[in-house]
Amino acid sequence: MASGEVTQGHHAEVTSAAASALPVGTVITNSGRVSATRFPGQAPTTPPFSREELIGLDDALKSASEKALVRFSVFIGELGSDAVADARAELLRAPEPANGALIAVSPNTREVVVVSGVKVADRVNDRVAQLGVTAAVTGFRQGDLIDGLIAALRVMSTAAAVS
Repeated sequence: MASGEVTQGHHAEVTSAAASALPVGTVITNSGRVSATRFPGQAPTTPPFSREELIGLDDALKSASEKALVRFSVFIGELGSDAVADARAELLRAPEPANGALIAVSPNTREVVVVSGVKVADRVNDRVAQLGVTAAVTGFRQGDLIDGLIAALRVMSTAAAVS
């Protein structure tokens, strides 16, 4: 899961069970974002994005989550033969999956999947997901994965915002 899982404008209570399930060197920050470190000698496990791109994505995730009151997250990686099922499995690993929405991107197969939790499915529905994918694909075609994701988050959060 890319860093950037955020709360919906308030600080989430982290149970000791949830905190103990995190890998060593991983924490949930006060904003609700999952932050992980790597130890000396470990190969980098983060995407090959610049610091500025990751900060931009983190800011977009936080802003989108606060605007729509949906816990948005992003997954970049390989999805299996059933991309939707794999995206749903990734969403279940995110904090508060029932209140969440996940944009999953499989770069090698060029698949983009949006799934949402049961408590926000009425707002992050197929129409909103299609708007997000359309916004993302424009950036992807220009070779900019992060800009595409940021565009998708902006469009989806606006469409899913509570009036």
